[in-house]
Amino acid sequence: MGTRDLVGIIADTHDNRRAIAQAVALFNKKGVGRVFHAGDFCAPFTAMDFSQLTCEMMMVFGNNDGERIGLYHSFSKLGTIGVGPKKDEYHGKRFILMHEPTCLNELSAGNQADVIIYGHTHDVDIREGETVIINPGEAGGWLRGRSTVALLDLATMDVAIEEID
Repeated sequence: MGTRDLVGIIADTHDNRRAIAQAVALFNKKGVGRVFHAGDFCAPFTAMDFSQLTCEMMMVFGNNDGERIGLYHSFSKLGTIGVGPKKDEYHGKRFILMHEPTCLNELSAGNQADVIIYGHTHDVDIREGETVIINPGEAGGWLRGRSTVALLDLATMDVAIEEID
C-alpha cells in the first residue's frame, strides 16, 4: 500500500485514457496513500484504467458526468464516489472534495477543512494558508494542452504539480 502522508489529486480526466494511465503510474510510483478525483471522468469505462491504482480513491461527480449510475457501479469498487461537496478525513487532515468551486472562499474562511480540492476550471490553482486550496488543473489536457495532477505531502502541506503527458 501507499505512503499514508502523500496523496494524489486529479480532476477533469475527460476520457483521456492515456493521461489516466500515466497519472495512475505516477501515483503508484510515488506510493500515494489515497487519490482524490474532483470529477469529470465522463465515461464509466475509464474505471478500467483507474483500477490499476494501488490505493483507494475518493471521488465526486463533475458537471460532465451524465451517466452517474454507470460511473457509480464502475468506480464504487475503487473507493467512494458521489455528489460533492464531500467531506473526508484522512491521515489527521480534514478534506472537502468538490467539482465546481461553489462557496470556495466561504468554506476556506470558515475553517471547515485543512484541504479543499476542486476541479472544473481546468486551471491549476494552489492557495496556501490555514486551509490549502488545490485545483490540480486538467488531467485530460483537452482545453489547456497540458495534463497535470497534484501531489500533496500531508506532513509538510507542500503541493507539487506534476505534468503527466
